[in-house]
Amino acid sequence: MDRISALRNLEDALESFEDGETDLEGLERDVRGILRTYATEFEGELAAYRVTSPERMAGAVVMATGEPEARERVRSLFDGVSDGAVDVGRIADVGAGQSGD
Repeated sequence: MDRISALRNLEDALESFEDGETDLEGLERDVRGILRTYATEFEGELAAYRVTSPERMAGAVVMATGEPEARERVRSLFDGVSDGAVDVGRIADVGAGQSGD
C-alpha cells in the first residue's frame, strides 16, 4: 500500500466516524488495520520491525532497511538503551496478523 492509498483509507475511516457509521472503537480498529497494512506492505526498501526486548519497549515498531538499522532506530527513540540490548524481528517473521493491542 502506498502513502496516498493509506491516507485515502484513513480519510474514509474518519468520514465513517463523523457520519455516525462507526463508533470510536471501530474507528480505532480501522486505523490500526490501515497502518499495519501500510507498514507491512510498504513499497520500497524499508520494512517494519517490532521490538521484542527489552520489555519496556516490546511491541514498538520501526521502519528500517534491516535489523541493525532497526536496532539503531530504537536506540535513538528510547533513552537509556545500551548497545546490543535491543532485539527486533521483522513483522512478517514475528506474526504481522497478531493483535495484542
